[in-house]
Amino acid sequence: MKSTGIVRRLDELGRITLPIELRRNFDVNERDPLEIFVDDDKIILKKYNPADIFTGEDMDDLIDYKGKKVSRKSIIELAKLAGFEITEA
Repeated sequence: MKSTGIVRRLDELGRITLPIELRRNFDVNERDPLEIFVDDDKIILKKYNPADIFTGEDMDDLIDYKGKKVSRKSIIELAKLAGFEITEA
């Protein structure tokens, strides 16, 4: 892991400010969602990219169904598995 040499303190609400250099380098803008991971004693932040719940692939054509992201491709495959005849447009 590479050190940036930047140290930040948590405020009274547990927040930190990401330096502008990091936000620019990682294309993180105001209000962008960040995903939080834990790896042993490390906290890892990653810019959130929604993915299909079935394949895990990042996709542009995701549909929100009951709070879950599903691609059109997965929906078509599931419909075919369920026995529906699908004509793709």
